[in-house]
Amino acid sequence: MTDKNQQDSGHFDIVIVGGGSAGAVLANRLSADSSRRVLLIEAGKAYPTDAYPDAVRRQDLVGGDPQHDWGFHSEPGVLGRQIPLNRGKVLGGSSAINGAVAMRLPKSDHERWARNHGLGALNWEAAQPFYTSLERTSGTGGLGKDGPFPIHQLGDEEVSDQHRAFIAAAVAAGYQRTAGFNTEHTLGVGPYVMNTRMGVRLNTGMTLLTDEVRARGNLTIRDETVVDRVIVEDGRATRVRLAGGEEIAAGEIILSGGTYASPAILMRSGIGPAETSRRLDIPVVTDLPVGRRLQDHPVFPTVWSIGKESVGLAYPPIGAMLWGRSRHAVGDEADLNISTAALPDGGQSPTGAMFLLFAALVRPRSVGSLTIASRDPHTAPVIDLGFLKDPEDRARLVDGVEMIREIARHTPFSEMIGAEMAPGAGAGDRASIDAALTSSVVTYQHPTSTVPMGGDRDPDAVVDVEGRVRGVSGLRVVDASLWPDVPSVATAFPTMMLAESIAARMV
Repeated sequence: MTDKNQQDSGHFDIVIVGGGSAGAVLANRLSADSSRRVLLIEAGKAYPTDAYPDAVRRQDLVGGDPQHDWGFHSEPGVLGRQIPLNRGKVLGGSSAINGAVAMRLPKSDHERWARNHGLGALNWEAAQPFYTSLERTSGTGGLGKDGPFPIHQLGDEEVSDQHRAFIAAAVAAGYQRTAGFNTEHTLGVGPYVMNTRMGVRLNTGMTLLTDEVRARGNLTIRDETVVDRVIVEDGRATRVRLAGGEEIAAGEIILSGGTYASPAILMRSGIGPAETSRRLDIPVVTDLPVGRRLQDHPVFPTVWSIGKESVGLAYPPIGAMLWGRSRHAVGDEADLNISTAALPDGGQSPTGAMFLLFAALVRPRSVGSLTIASRDPHTAPVIDLGFLKDPEDRARLVDGVEMIREIARHTPFSEMIGAEMAPGAGAGDRASIDAALTSSVVTYQHPTSTVPMGGDRDPDAVVDVEGRVRGVSGLRVVDASLWPDVPSVATAFPTMMLAESIAARMV
């Protein structure tokens, strides 16, 4: 992309590194003040709003396209195998390659963070106006109607017959039908809330960085540009150094590279664990626990054969979800999602089509980590998801598989599906299901918490509730890496809300 002022490496009031879910929100809101000169740096390509390729437009294509994905992988860890980690490398970030789910955080997440991390200022009531200012909906149920980000609660008529049958079977199994997942009471089963239109995934590069926003004279978007590190002088972040050696001065620097890229930039800057800096001969700027609290949602797919004629290609492949509690849940936490997807290409399915029911643990106990092995900004970080380190996580995922099988025994869903292909009849008891986890657990692609925020008395916090890095002035991190632990829902929309709230306090 050749943009106005692209070759200008002079001083900017604000430099934002990363144009994804958070960075696009920040660039939009902070450049609304015409007196503020803003530079947005994006490692991927900045397509015109109406010219995104199908790989990032189509909602049925999720991640993995090498031209628009960083291509990260996890360390083998407890599972003994790598897991592909999809992260968007394009203007719009991972909002351009994800499942396009747009759910608000439940009240229980906010309450947990206030209780455990001193984040009372980030309470549920305070967060709602920032969702509302982003949302463009019909305006019913207290949702926003005039914001830039279109979201839509799917109705029963907008999902396939199998998804409707799954919902009915879950209700027959005793689960509550929810009126909508973006209400105060979110537990139950129903269709998803999506940010799609006519099969198109509406990423933040399209919706927050519209043609009108991109035309602002005080906003520069520089794409296909990799950032190496932040330069800190006398305790203040003053410049961004690009991978090619160029330096750009800024009054304030905001890292919005995401859960994997932002901590890596911090570590290359000497901001993070001191032992990491010393190991790589990086001068220590400040010793902070960057990368030590990585979390993500582990998910176990069960696979069922289904009639090819009933897949319903006109409907979203991801249609419905059950949000509930495992037998091992603590207190009133809702720790399991059962989500659904229909696939017309069945591979090994005898019917030529498959229906997938995923058991996802959205309140995991296990914690992973991220570090860097090189000072080279083109070298991928070392990512250990930490999946299934805690035995309780295994037990709760087994609970999820048992929930799926119970629902599958109820009509009308039982009449639409055929054989359970995986884990299959051979995994008939809890021990057999547990054994299958090791070979089949994957990720929901919701990584968080590598640069966690917290109150003054949280010793493990790297930033405060406004994303300001401890011990370094003029430097913020604003993206999904800030969550103190992994939220209970898909992370893109809550992270947009977080960016919206921080931008409002910066204006």
